Amino acid sequence: MTDNGLVARMAGIGPLAVAFSGGADSALVLAAAVRATGPNNVLAVTANSASLAAAELKHAETFARTLGVRHLAPATTELDNPRYAANGRDRCYFCKSTVLDTITAVAREHGLKAVATGTNADDARDPHRPGIRAGDEIGVHTPLRDLGMTKADVREVSRSWGLSTWDKPALPCLASRVRYGLEITPARLARVERAEVAVRAWLDKAGTPSRDVRVRDLGDKARVELDPHLAGLPEIRAGLAELVRAAGFTGVELTEFRSGALNHEQPVEQVVPAGFDPRKRHAVPADEVVDQHDVQ
Repeated sequence: MTDNGLVARMAGIGPLAVAFSGGADSALVLAAAVRATGPNNVLAVTANSASLAAAELKHAETFARTLGVRHLAPATTELDNPRYAANGRDRCYFCKSTVLDTITAVAREHGLKAVATGTNADDARDPHRPGIRAGDEIGVHTPLRDLGMTKADVREVSRSWGLSTWDKPALPCLASRVRYGLEITPARLARVERAEVAVRAWLDKAGTPSRDVRVRDLGDKARVELDPHLAGLPEIRAGLAELVRAAGFTGVELTEFRSGALNHEQPVEQVVPAGFDPRKRHAVPADEVVDQHDVQ
């Protein structure tokens, strides 16, 4: 895949808004759109919610500014959706539905009919990506996926274009750190963010930075996942335990980083909130509450 192929694809879409998380994939889509149509025809929109780490929003703003692109960060309300808050395995579907509805509305307000995301070909092959279905239902463009561009392709093209995001580690939303079945709340997300910020700062200060850092919320206990060469060091374990407890967890375990680790673990027993119906995308009126035993 050549970079010209991506630029041509973006030119075919025309003026648009990019759902811009600040990660490598959406950054490349944003840069390609600028090359194809010019910065005045592109809008970068970052969903600003409790599941977005504050540092990521700042990085997104800075990157968009370097491209000369307008950047907006509308607040999103996925936490108000009981199906999202219930944190089942389809959590991302309800999140992306809300986020992309919001971004699409912002795009329309600015005279843009098209919205694109950074979904790549690897994402499309991952069986744990219900958020992709939400995007397809809304009709957003996925140029990287359409062109068969993998994460490796994204990094190669980004590097050749001199994008600062070319080797940026994947940093999914904070909700992805919470074990399925545990309710997603602002306090729980803030606790995860505090812990990860503290862990990264401590490792950097100790001269042992880790490319990948995850603090997984397992309930009362947290699991810290680091690069393999760090995960087995007793001094790392001792130092991080105190930090993570200070963030609000009662226990800590340390292990090697594994992308999507919680997708392969048994969820805690879910408490189905009133109004929860996984067969419906939008809110369920009170008089349509389904008995949890009827939900398949």
